[in-house]
Amino acid sequence: MRHALVNDARGIVVFGIVRPCTHRLGDGLKAEWMAHLCGLCLALRADHGQFSRVVTNYDGLIVSVLTEAQTEHTARQRRTAGPCPLRGMRTAPIARGEGARLAASVSLVLASAKIRDHVADGDGLLRRRPLAAAARRVAHGWDRAGARTGAELGFDTAVLVDAVERQQGIEALAGPGTLLLTVTEPTETATAAAFAYTAVLAGRPGNSAPLAEAGRLFGRLAHLLDAVEDQPADAASGAWNPLTATGTSRAEARRLADDAVRGIRLALRDVEFTDGRLAHVLLAHELRASVDRAFGTTACVHEGHGGYGGDGGHGGQGSQSGQGSGALPPGFGQQPPSKPGKRGFLAGCAVFVGLCCTCKLCCADEYEGPWSRKKREGCCNKSDGCDCCDGCCDGCDCCDACSCCDCGA
Repeated sequence: MRHALVNDARGIVVFGIVRPCTHRLGDGLKAEWMAHLCGLCLALRADHGQFSRVVTNYDGLIVSVLTEAQTEHTARQRRTAGPCPLRGMRTAPIARGEGARLAASVSLVLASAKIRDHVADGDGLLRRRPLAAAARRVAHGWDRAGARTGAELGFDTAVLVDAVERQQGIEALAGPGTLLLTVTEPTETATAAAFAYTAVLAGRPGNSAPLAEAGRLFGRLAHLLDAVEDQPADAASGAWNPLTATGTSRAEARRLADDAVRGIRLALRDVEFTDGRLAHVLLAHELRASVDRAFGTTACVHEGHGGYGGDGGHGGQGSQSGQGSGALPPGFGQQPPSKPGKRGFLAGCAVFVGLCCTCKLCCADEYEGPWSRKKREGCCNKSDGCDCCDGCCDGCDCCDACSCCDCGA
């Protein structure tokens, strides 16, 4: 979860790879995307209290998007939320219902796993026993909260917990020659379960199998891209990285990532949607952009004023590969710049709250990410009247069988 919890390549928390440039979405889909993001945030607050909102993430909302995309639209799917600093103190329509609550349940369980992972690694302030003990209590509380909401929806979060528990054991045994897909399997299993259950909530059981396949490949892709983006920093710090540990080349990782994107597109063609436009844009188009971004092969002009590595124009949605404006990707004759040290979980939470209260996440020209410490731009920066994005979906009405790109590839 690259928004609320810095997601390194290790562990089961995988959300954070779909961070679309809102200029590419267009006004209609941008509003829908924000409705699901805010709906996830407020579902967390409503069911689990104010502090739980720190696990709000930009991939978790896909669970909400998929649920709504399979159901008939009604007025009850939206409500007007009050002013929020992240919206410039404006009200807005937000998504509500079972999809948002399922997204909240999944986010809580996976976030609790991330805390335990940080505690086990002794990251930052969590080296200190009192803080580590407090973090464990938070993680335990989130486990129970996620399980409680899941049970109310009929979703058993045990499959997520099992995947979390198996991940560390698999990593401990992995070494040169281990298949990379062996390491990504727990992540694939967790996301497949979450995606498939959206069909149950929507009353379309026939969609469960293709959505499980899309979720499995989404989990694989998330784990791969996270490993690619973190590999330089992990090498510098001596941290565990699946690519390095298994001896997998970046070329092989790129092949697996490209195959996953194609597989997701094919799986979505077998899903019966009521209105699948936003789901299609996020999972067909934006995933391709995520792969290109992670491997440094292309970028939206809003990212760091035209460079490969910034977050501008992405609503402050997580970090890129750590390269500055105009930088060449690693391996093209230039060494990637050194990264500042990441903050620990609790210290990052404190900084995040400060950014929210001062509206910097929304309105600042530039601010430092609360966990990653990377430079980012506020989500409203350069948002008015800009038409310079050159995304493949700019201005087109994407549908399940869209003709504006090679989605059938």
